[in-house]
Amino acid sequence: MNYGYQKTVSVSFDDVDAKIRSALADIGFGVITEINIKKTFKEKLNLDYPRFRILGACNPELAEKALNLQPEVAMLMPCNVVFWENNDGSVTLSVVDAEQQLSATDHDDLIQLGKDVDLMLKGAIDSI
Repeated sequence: MNYGYQKTVSVSFDDVDAKIRSALADIGFGVITEINIKKTFKEKLNLDYPRFRILGACNPELAEKALNLQPEVAMLMPCNVVFWENNDGSVTLSVVDAEQQLSATDHDDLIQLGKDVDLMLKGAIDSI
């Protein structure tokens, strides 16, 4: 995968959920959106799907900087942090590569901001 960062851990899904939220808060990111794929697929498609979450994470200070540089960058926000339960009980966490995503803007300051976000989000995942 060349568009994000990923790590698989031998930690329960519920513990990963709590720990990633705490790790994000520690670096100034809040969860502003949440999608429970398992629940949604069951309700909308009557499918039994493994536990899978998408958290839309946002650091308001960094978001304000980005929007001041280029309002259209909002199309690339928030940063998605996703995690799912594997068949063996492990959990895989993934986060978008913000530098790569923001490189589409051709704006050097936004690309640098993406690099900064990458370091922060990788650190949050690595703390699990």
